Amino acid sequence: MIENNEIIRIYGTEFKENTKKLLVEAELADMIPSKKCRIAIKPNLVSASEASWGATTHTEILAGIIEYLQERGYDNLVIAEGSWVGDKTSVCFKVCGYDKLSKKYGVPLFDTQKDSSHTVDCAGMKLKICDCVDTFDFLINVPVLKGHCQTRMTCALKNMKGLIPNSEKRHFHTMGLHKPIAHLSTALHPDFIVIDHICGDLDFEDGGNPVVRNCIMVATDPVLVDTYVCNMLHMTPRDVPYIPMAAALGSGSMDLEGAIIRTLGEDMTKDLPAERKIVALQDSVEEVESCSACYGYLIPALQKLKEEGLLDKLPEKICIGQGYRGKTGKIGVGNCTSHFDFCVKGCPPVESQIYEELKKYIIG
Repeated sequence: MIENNEIIRIYGTEFKENTKKLLVEAELADMIPSKKCRIAIKPNLVSASEASWGATTHTEILAGIIEYLQERGYDNLVIAEGSWVGDKTSVCFKVCGYDKLSKKYGVPLFDTQKDSSHTVDCAGMKLKICDCVDTFDFLINVPVLKGHCQTRMTCALKNMKGLIPNSEKRHFHTMGLHKPIAHLSTALHPDFIVIDHICGDLDFEDGGNPVVRNCIMVATDPVLVDTYVCNMLHMTPRDVPYIPMAAALGSGSMDLEGAIIRTLGEDMTKDLPAERKIVALQDSVEEVESCSACYGYLIPALQKLKEEGLLDKLPEKICIGQGYRGKTGKIGVGNCTSHFDFCVKGCPPVESQIYEELKKYIIG
């Protein structure tokens, strides 16, 4: 059985079969208490974009997990997810092919955006968690290894945000994302992790610039996973504060030196690119407590403006976030900046809208 300090990976394009090979190697079935357990599979469906764009979990990985479990008599399965604020999970299920997956295997889809919630004491911080979580006996976390325009990266720990209500997601941003993500890990700790490292976008959590690696990994420690991902992305856990915070709260280990990284089959490891588009673009933004969707749509819109040589012509920095509610200023994005001289309205405004309206503003 896989140890807590292990990460096992496999390369290749047979994603469903490779997933099953990893689960066999990890002896996942031996970790599940009984055949009657309600097993929740939690992917990353942040927005309505196909997995090939680098933002969402590939259906082939879930198919591998489901087949592995059903072949061993585990039939009480559910796929549970809640997209980011601004997108409807039901639309994401359809665009990402999860409706077809559900029908094929007879596994229901549960939209946590529509769920009620309750407050939980998460190591001294009270946070709202969806009620469905209390019905899960075994939780399989299936994040996408990718970049994030606010926290620099996202993988195992941050993916648990899909199991909290939208109101709490907004609240996370008013508190600063890192501390609540770390505290959430004390109440929402996955029993098993399958990492989609097939083609994650290393800049934007909403995808658009996929970096193909055709890799899938499994582990049990979310802190160790995220520490390893930081290393892959040429960062340290100090660059992503919620990782050492979660470790300090007892949610896992950052000890990479003591970790065992194993590869099934041919090792096709390649270094990931070190440069990040996001760093240069952030200089054009003044962000205070912005929601992920709003900020996530802004950054790629700015990238388009930069590619057209227009970004440097902005006379002021762009303000975004809940911290600007009721305030005035020059240029703002999102309804929170509705009192600004110029505002791209929406909650959130989408990437194309932000791009078009800012372009008109710049050109005059």
